[in-house]
Amino acid sequence: MTMTQAATAPSGATAPLLSVRELTVSVRDRGVVRPLVAGLSFDLHAGETLAIAGESGSGKSITSLALMGLLPNNVAVTSGQALLDGTDLPKLPETEMRNWRGARLAMIFQEPMTSLNPVHTIGSQMTEAIRAHALVAASAARAQAVEALRKVRIPEPERRMKQFPHELSGGMRQRVMIAMALALRPALLIADEPTTALDVTVQQEVLELLRDLQAETGTAIILITHDMGVVAESADRVVVMRQGRMVESAPVDTLFAAPQHDYTRSLLAAVPRLGAGAERAKPLPPVSTAPAARLVDARVHFDIGSDFFGRPTHRVHAVEKVSFDIRPGETFGLVGESGCGKSTIAKALSGLVPHAGHIEVDGKALAGLTDRGRRDICRDIQMVFQDPMAALDPRMTVGEAVMEPLLIHGIGSAEDRIARATELFERVGLSAGQMQRYPHEFSGGQRQRICVARALALKPKLIICDESVSALDVSVQAQVLALLEELQQETGVSYLFISHDMAVVENVVDRLAVMYLGQIVEMGTRDQVFGNPQHSYTRRLLDAVPIPDPSRKGRPHARRATDLPSPIWKINEGPTPVSLLDIGDGHLVAQDG
Repeated sequence: MTMTQAATAPSGATAPLLSVRELTVSVRDRGVVRPLVAGLSFDLHAGETLAIAGESGSGKSITSLALMGLLPNNVAVTSGQALLDGTDLPKLPETEMRNWRGARLAMIFQEPMTSLNPVHTIGSQMTEAIRAHALVAASAARAQAVEALRKVRIPEPERRMKQFPHELSGGMRQRVMIAMALALRPALLIADEPTTALDVTVQQEVLELLRDLQAETGTAIILITHDMGVVAESADRVVVMRQGRMVESAPVDTLFAAPQHDYTRSLLAAVPRLGAGAERAKPLPPVSTAPAARLVDARVHFDIGSDFFGRPTHRVHAVEKVSFDIRPGETFGLVGESGCGKSTIAKALSGLVPHAGHIEVDGKALAGLTDRGRRDICRDIQMVFQDPMAALDPRMTVGEAVMEPLLIHGIGSAEDRIARATELFERVGLSAGQMQRYPHEFSGGQRQRICVARALALKPKLIICDESVSALDVSVQAQVLALLEELQQETGVSYLFISHDMAVVENVVDRLAVMYLGQIVEMGTRDQVFGNPQHSYTRRLLDAVPIPDPSRKGRPHARRATDLPSPIWKINEGPTPVSLLDIGDGHLVAQDG
């Protein structure tokens, strides 16, 4: 069967709901027309899920925007068709396309916070969307919106209707977007990276929710993602794209069992898999050595609210009596869902938020440091953030960005700083000739390499990697992780690796701690925690990891009965501190309860 035949093979006797034929989408830039998507063809039937997979720049999102009629002004469909129920969507005028959006086809975007209006309540946005396509009274639209929120398993939907987007968690906001998209029961739903920014447990809930609603409504789904584990668990068929072209298409079982194209094979090979970390195990650093960093009963609280006299009424217990150390040359992992306190610990270690308890870096306590002392501690501890574009000044050349820490600390002459930056660029796989460029001239993976080079400029003892690879494609992610490992072997630097991606963590850490609501519930070596998880929360995190194996599709998951409890307590109240019990060889576990 040819590639095009595989992409358009019918799944049954019925005609396809959506038929895309030789679709080409082009951009006009400075008078030059350049294709972004070229000759794309596939069919989609009612009730079917088609995954469009590929890395950034492959044309996945442009394809979805072309189907929705939401292309930028300088981008247009230049040839081909996209027939939904026989109607060619790209040829519809905007006035008609508005009637189709929401009613016949809908879209869920990657970041719900930017898709929801921050100054309107959830209820007003949902009722507006419903009344834009259905001639119903406001009360009927409101009842329909409440029912839609209930279907996506949002507790207390009547109360949520009165809330604003910032009052909901990321997973809640994404469920609101799904409810809004499905409220009018569209025939086609396009989900563009709907779970990329979510924790594994919330991701699992969202994917299961989409499957349940699809079974109930018969909606066809186009799932756009770079996560092959999500593809394996959710898709019926897969289209793999690269540089705007389809390189392979097949049923999901066939594609994973026998990928035909080299690019597909490399994409699957780069996917981190649970269980692979044990093969790369290395000896742990000796306990007797002085730690690169140590926390003893560290606490971070934020007071909120105010009474009549302006005194705070509540307190956020972001971190509550956390203790661990990071040994020289070790990669220590922190895992858990959003809001569990991982990034707050990173900020406390960096001196960016006030803390109670004892925190030290390279033997120097952070409490009571002078301004000079705080500046000096920055030489021992550096951070690599999640979004490298936001972490780099767009007005600085990348060479200046890497030299800036040396300039701030008064290290070396101008020539010395240039030489050090040149050495670092070459070390992270870039050339000295690229130092005069600006951040926007690099890919996401290259920008993250630049951030790693900047973090290494001061030769720190500890580098904090806060979700530093979660936004990268799997192949780029693998390259950055390999780079971090090489640098650790060469320099002996320690890493605090913070992530919600359990498969990535298992492949890079030596030891790790699992956090829940600001406290550690399990801690041990990689083999102890992943090979013999003892706490129920750890097991649930591991159970939620997507497995890149279609034969495991539909495996049962334990669904959370309630939302994650709040870390906010009244002043003078607080959570009960957990006690960790050593069950052998330093494997510490909190009592379940």
